[in-house]
Amino acid sequence: MLDNNLKNQLAAYLEKLTKPVELIAALDDSAKSAEIRALLTDIASLSPQVTFKEDYASAERKPSFQITNPGSNSGPRFAGSPMGHEFTSLVLALLQTGGHPAKETQELLEQVRDIDGSYHFETFYSLSCHNCPDVVQALNLMAILNPNITHTAIDGGVFQQEVQDRNVMGVPTIFLNGEHFSQGRMSLGEILAKLDTGASDKQAAKLNARAAYDVLIIGSGPAGAAAAVYSARKGIRTGLMGERFGGQVLDTVDIENYISVPKTEGAKLATALKSHVDDYDVDVIDLQTASKLIPAKAPGELHQIETASGATLKARSIILATGARWRNMNVPGEDQYRTRGVTYCPHCDGPLFKGKHVAVIGGGNSGVEAAIDLAGVVKHVTLLEFAPELKADSVLQAKVRSLPNVDIILNAQTTEVKGDGQKVTGLSYLNRVDDTQHSLVLEGIFVQIGLLPNTQWLEGSVERNRMGEIIIDAKCETTVKGVFAAGDCTTVPYKQIIIATGEGAKASLSAFDYLIRSA
Repeated sequence: MLDNNLKNQLAAYLEKLTKPVELIAALDDSAKSAEIRALLTDIASLSPQVTFKEDYASAERKPSFQITNPGSNSGPRFAGSPMGHEFTSLVLALLQTGGHPAKETQELLEQVRDIDGSYHFETFYSLSCHNCPDVVQALNLMAILNPNITHTAIDGGVFQQEVQDRNVMGVPTIFLNGEHFSQGRMSLGEILAKLDTGASDKQAAKLNARAAYDVLIIGSGPAGAAAAVYSARKGIRTGLMGERFGGQVLDTVDIENYISVPKTEGAKLATALKSHVDDYDVDVIDLQTASKLIPAKAPGELHQIETASGATLKARSIILATGARWRNMNVPGEDQYRTRGVTYCPHCDGPLFKGKHVAVIGGGNSGVEAAIDLAGVVKHVTLLEFAPELKADSVLQAKVRSLPNVDIILNAQTTEVKGDGQKVTGLSYLNRVDDTQHSLVLEGIFVQIGLLPNTQWLEGSVERNRMGEIIIDAKCETTVKGVFAAGDCTTVPYKQIIIATGEGAKASLSAFDYLIRSA
């Protein structure tokens, strides 16, 4: 099952086990079961600490297996294949079950251990989903640390009937005790915050006690990370607050234009950014959303940031690096059928639409790339573009036009998402040339129409343009003295990762210059 190179790497990892691990599988005569049997046999052969046995009576799904310790009934379960993006989840589950410490804060680990009650989590994933491993790994860790918590990671490609029966239209989708819990990427901290309703108040109290920063950076994507590194290197008190470290980068699959790095993935780059920031004295505040900026009333006074949790942070200077989010179509039915056929990630959710008819909205690079990717999975793709011509690069246009199962409709304005109350059944669009209405019968709609800056919370504080972008000058200065901005949330042209990091560095240098001149 595993090639020799992968076996050697895994054997090296398994040397870190400090206690025995048992793999218990429920398998049948299917090809997928044979694949998993071979995988688990290979793993057991690589370490004397790992044993493998088959138990046909204990599982509700076949093929599936549990990672546990001998004599224990707790531990994470995989139903289906843990390969693709989930192979790392498998390796981490083996290591953590075997006693190797998790790379999470002690505070979060204790919070998991202290959870009372019985919690049964199920996560549906796809092997091509780059958002799924964060969720699977977090819930696996919870199942390892707390015997009152169980978690089963379910490969939607293997258990397609269950996907249909439970109306899973996007991954990762999490169920808790049989009820829908959440969908989309979540960190361990986010899951705990949703479980522990009192955690928000506790965190707000801690934040209110923080001393004022020299520079407080709002947003922990590439621009925010670069600003934090540059600020910390100046020896000034630096804070970095964000909802999730990495920001929009976490939703990016392949990155091939970050100079000096020929190819990487969004999640890997986000991890590298976090590691770099952690090398410096930066107060990183995760899982917090800024809700209001209160500029200093007079020179020398402090700016304030209010958070959605009710905390207030103070700083001599502020760098706004809140990035952007996917743009919605804003048509009837879109919100109603979000995650039930309307989706924004073809890489994550594409496998769930295998053999089905889908549409892609948007003819830029993202839309055309999505159509190309989906064409290899689904039965048919209809690409709708508002303008009279596609806006994607010519090489992408040539590729998509060569595909026999892709239709392209230009001058098409989507006017409504249709459904049966449970899931998407189609859409309506307006032909902008002759003003005629048309309908398409579909089972999925992938929206790829660009980004919106995350700046709505700044209303009345700093000047923005009609697109909502923060207006900045060549030094990243906003219209408020001591408040700077960087990255995709600003008027800087070309929304690119490498440009965002450069702008973050520039904003930090400008903030430092402001601080030394106003001391």
